Amino acid sequence: MTDKCVELVKKYEGYSAFPYLCPAGYPTVGYGHVVLKGDNFQYPLSEEFAEQLLSKDLAKTEMLISPMIEVDVHPYMLDALISFSFNVGAFAFRASTLRKKLNNSEWYDCADQFLRWVYAGYKKLNGLKRRRQAERELFLEGVRLYV
Repeated sequence: MTDKCVELVKKYEGYSAFPYLCPAGYPTVGYGHVVLKGDNFQYPLSEEFAEQLLSKDLAKTEMLISPMIEVDVHPYMLDALISFSFNVGAFAFRASTLRKKLNNSEWYDCADQFLRWVYAGYKKLNGLKRRRQAERELFLEGVRLYV
């Protein structure tokens, strides 16, 4: 994972010092951290702590999805996949056509799959449309450097 991944996620998740319900209905804090039962944070959450939490969350996401990636990819391609999976979940990534296209080295078809994931709670969200476009562009930047 590179800094491009972290910056992309920070931009589209935004920072919140206090928990809120994300569009999918999950209690969330910091930079997109889903608050779990065992979490015991003091609020307001500092931005520094939120960044540390994000680093751990992204590293966990990378660890979860890496075994599902059966082809070599450029780091920017991986960055886009981590951002995507952090947002939709590793299990959704595993079942996705996006992953199938990726593992068949269908780079451009894979990139187009990002644009299908723009719904939360059956509602199309402009923020997700922008995020998926940014993930797609980062993925394709990696493709251009890799191929």
